[in-house]
Amino acid sequence: MALALILWISFGLSTLALYFAHDMVMEYRAAANSVAAMEADQIAEGARRYVINFLRNLEEPGRLPKREDLEYEYEQVPVGNGYFWLLGRADPGKTDNAYPAFGLMDEAAKININTAPREMLERLFMGGVHQSAVLSEIPLDGEIIDWRDEDTEPVEEGAELDSYLRLQPAYLSKDGPFETVSELRLLYSMEPEMMRGEDDNLNGWLDDAEDDGAESEPEDNRDGRLDAGLLEFCTIYSNESNTRADGTPRLNVSDNEQGDQIRELLTEALDESRAGEIMGAAGIGSNQFTSLIDFYIRSGMDATEFSLVADDLTTTDTDYLPGLINVNLASEAVLACVPGIGEEFASTLVSYRQDRNEELKTVAWVVDVLGEEAARQAGPYLTTRTYQVGADIVAVGSNGRAFKRIFYVLDISGDEPLVVFRQDRTDRGWPLGPEIRRELTEMVESGESERYW
Repeated sequence: MALALILWISFGLSTLALYFAHDMVMEYRAAANSVAAMEADQIAEGARRYVINFLRNLEEPGRLPKREDLEYEYEQVPVGNGYFWLLGRADPGKTDNAYPAFGLMDEAAKININTAPREMLERLFMGGVHQSAVLSEIPLDGEIIDWRDEDTEPVEEGAELDSYLRLQPAYLSKDGPFETVSELRLLYSMEPEMMRGEDDNLNGWLDDAEDDGAESEPEDNRDGRLDAGLLEFCTIYSNESNTRADGTPRLNVSDNEQGDQIRELLTEALDESRAGEIMGAAGIGSNQFTSLIDFYIRSGMDATEFSLVADDLTTTDTDYLPGLINVNLASEAVLACVPGIGEEFASTLVSYRQDRNEELKTVAWVVDVLGEEAARQAGPYLTTRTYQVGADIVAVGSNGRAFKRIFYVLDISGDEPLVVFRQDRTDRGWPLGPEIRRELTEMVESGESERYW
């Protein structure tokens, strides 16, 4: 009986010891995960500072390199024992499921819903070349116009206060500019799937769950191609500073009083005789120009001459030029929405700009592709510069178990880059696909990356 009692006591003590040991292991793992999460937070913050430093030191302000010419670290960049990625956007039609694209994103390569004319918004929904079929289901151009304008009179196919008061729950129409792109979800006829399309986690490439039909959310057409939603094509941040490289205002070719300064600029860049020819051909002092493309066509300059003065010239005295689309970086879907370009020329522009860098510094190359008449129509909406940049940062802690994903929009139009938008996207799940996750797991198991247990 004594032996049996001792055995039972020993069994009880062993059980307690195992219980507390298991509890301590769970606490240890929880603490390790907490540390990894804090590491991921700090790595993401370090990545933000890295991006800001890169943008601060751009060789030419507003001149963002094309994705294939990236001059910074963007993929699995080591920070301590962790890493970060700058999640970018793949080429349209890309179906490779192994890896997403990486790099900074250009907000000026999108359509600004606060400034885009109705013609451009109509093409966004009904253009036909867009990657997402959901964008052509319900035309919302009228509702966007009514949401952002200050009056209370609905435009054709629009919606004003009386429409929104019929909703449950009811709310007021904005009658003011959009403050975020996500505000589109409040439009009267907006359907949730139109915001993200098939890209449920907004990582810009096709995840397995986004190509399996109705098996899992989101519902997709299983065609092996990512159909993006409005968030992929729209922005409110594109806003170009109307200043020269030294920070002084650009010279307005439509301002009669600036003729002498323009002549002086042309003389310094070329010579006095050529400056006189250009002034006379363009009719500076007597003509109002709709865009720099319009001025370039009338001036008779060639592309090389224009490149020497283009960054010093403008057609307006405003401090900023909102809503211009960077023709060097915009997708075919966005370019197809621009008047004068449309579906007819969008793919031609995209093909022409491949493997060309020096030729693309000014909008002169657009005239060569479109011809004068179409280029004049497109001119008021185009630029070759970017002053607002998207950085979709994915950071992973040292044990590969905790990650953080934060999306920033950075404005570089002032003296220092500023964060104008921040959104934590961690809750949308792992955005880098199974292949990168498998590689990280193998690194942990092989000892290349530190492990806490």
